[in-house]
Amino acid sequence: MDGSILARLDSLVERRNRLAEQLAEPGVAQDPARYRELSKAYADLGETVETYTLYRKAAADYEGARELARGDDPEMAALGREEMALLEPRLKELERKLKLCLLPSDPHDAKNAILEIRAGTGGEEAALFGGDLFRMYARYAERRGWKMEVLDESPTDLGGFKEIICSLSGEKVYSRLKYEAGVHRVQRVPATEAQGRIHTSAVTVAVLPEAEEIDVEIDEKDLRIDRFCSSGPGGQSVNTTYSAIRITHLPTGLVVSCQDEKSQIKNKAKALKILRSRLLKLEEEKRLAELSATRKSMVRSGDRSEKIRTYNFPQNRITDHRINLTLHRLSDILDGDMDLLLEPLLATFEAERLEAEFDRAASREEERRG
Repeated sequence: MDGSILARLDSLVERRNRLAEQLAEPGVAQDPARYRELSKAYADLGETVETYTLYRKAAADYEGARELARGDDPEMAALGREEMALLEPRLKELERKLKLCLLPSDPHDAKNAILEIRAGTGGEEAALFGGDLFRMYARYAERRGWKMEVLDESPTDLGGFKEIICSLSGEKVYSRLKYEAGVHRVQRVPATEAQGRIHTSAVTVAVLPEAEEIDVEIDEKDLRIDRFCSSGPGGQSVNTTYSAIRITHLPTGLVVSCQDEKSQIKNKAKALKILRSRLLKLEEEKRLAELSATRKSMVRSGDRSEKIRTYNFPQNRITDHRINLTLHRLSDILDGDMDLLLEPLLATFEAERLEAEFDRAASREEERRG
């Protein structure tokens, strides 16, 4: 591995050791803000330092095997060559992982996420599939120990959703789910189909990094807030109290409504959470649109007009069109085993980012020499 990369990794190890010392200092635990800051910085370096530790051990073992292979004893030399052959792929994989760790990360990767699912073409069948997707994400969240909270929903009589919005909180939620944004297409025989014909319907999924107040400042003068009676399930308070909230952000025209809670204050807080996340996503899309062509794949992956995946129920098949991956394990994935899809998807996009970074580094080097 390049010497400059090794030097950078050594400095990160030293930084993490200093952070550990700072966390152990008397009084730090009594300052919650300072403790959170240091803990986050320490945790952020964890994967890189641990991978580098494994890399250094593998590299040392490889050098030891090389020495054996150079020796005069034919039997030991053969053992050395065999050990080198075993260690080479592991070293390459650890080196690739380290380079990914050193790439500039998406500033939103560690954030929680707002998940929005909306029925598209297909009427009631699309709404039913929206319910299937919601349950898939809920089961995946449960597997990963995330917390899910429904912020707003528009259920249908048959158990589907015209729209459902929820927040997901936990470790690196946005980084795992950000590539789920797009059009999800389903092919199956609807329960309402008498002749057994396969129908195609679509659902739109949006994944937004959950914005905090410090991320997006909203001027109250830019908001129009309408209050109205809630509708749907809710008992005696439905249509009798003005608890539902609709917020319009005047500069952008974004509209968010929430009626999930009986409390007007709680509905307003949830609506503002959704609005902040949508505004943050809007700013991010503008930023991405201004970047070079090497980043266009990231813009495209979040375009909701693009079909990203097909769920074929008769064949128990799911296909992600962005990476040409087809699995005949649809039932497992709908049951929450989404890593079957997400791991190869994330690996592909990480490889593209790494290649783009190398291209940029090569271009900078050419400019420096020229």
